[in-house]
Amino acid sequence: MKLKVPFYYHIVLFLGLFVTFYLWGIGVGKKDETFIFDKILFLFSFSQLLAIFAIYILNFYAFCPWFLNKKRFVFYLLTIPVSLLLFAGVRYVFQEIIIFEITGIHNYVEESREVGFYIRDNFFFGSPAVILSFFSYLFWQFQETQKQNQELLLENKKAEFQILKSQISPHFLFNTLNSFYSQLIGKDDEMASDVLVLSDLLRYVITETDKEEVLLSKEVQFIKNYIHLQQKRFEDQLYLKFSVNGEYTIEKILPSVLIHFIENVFKHGKLNDPEKSAIISIAIKEDFLEIETFNYSIEGENYYSTGIGFDNLMKRLEYAYKDKFILEKTVNNDTFKVYLKIPLKK
Repeated sequence: MKLKVPFYYHIVLFLGLFVTFYLWGIGVGKKDETFIFDKILFLFSFSQLLAIFAIYILNFYAFCPWFLNKKRFVFYLLTIPVSLLLFAGVRYVFQEIIIFEITGIHNYVEESREVGFYIRDNFFFGSPAVILSFFSYLFWQFQETQKQNQELLLENKKAEFQILKSQISPHFLFNTLNSFYSQLIGKDDEMASDVLVLSDLLRYVITETDKEEVLLSKEVQFIKNYIHLQQKRFEDQLYLKFSVNGEYTIEKILPSVLIHFIENVFKHGKLNDPEKSAIISIAIKEDFLEIETFNYSIEGENYYSTGIGFDNLMKRLEYAYKDKFILEKTVNNDTFKVYLKIPLKK
């Protein structure tokens, strides 16, 4: 999960902490005006804040996402001494080199600048950077999870509403189609077969798409039925290479994910040119599925830009598969290619 945290939040947080503790030190210590406006003290205090801030940012944007987000807690614990060592180094550069060059004054006396003591001492002063970044990351991760859950709940409610709208007397619809099928069988077997395919396709949309998971076999059959009806629409002018490779029996998948890309091929692709065939390839390999589509775009189409449908799909994929899926889109002149890899559940 990639957190979207405004960077100014971190700046405001640290400036607020700096002012608070600076004034706290003055109040508790009952310092006079000379102490308050002492430039040397301010430089050392602010440089220490910058060192803490640098390690805080490193931990928040690098170590926490790399290890906490992937639940590699042991590895994260190993980064703590690394962060504290880096803090000691950054603080040393700021205070004992840069500020010393400007003022001629060291923050640590010569004996305290001995490497072993300096590092041990700064393990204590650097700990706020690690602690603050750790809890700040957990806080924002919790906020992002809550936000995604609310958005997904809203999307599910919208989807349920759309399904309810589409379920106007579904039994009547199926009974009507079955009646057509019965009347056509023996008279026009091809038309009867197409009516049966349409009935299966509608049944899947109404009964399966509102579930959290569906059998991969049903999803693949739905896609085959969809392409079959599209072939009827194009008659002999559909130039599409469709393939499904691999074995699948009890594997499960998020419903209506694959059809999103296939619908886009039919909606925006150039499919009536024998020299510019579209390709839809589905491959089942071990515990994951790959789907790849390729097509030439109709002149003037711009469907590779993100829209509501794509945004909703991304939210569903992120919620269901976290960071375990790969989605790539490639635009090259008048061609469009999509690659999706998702894990399969059993």
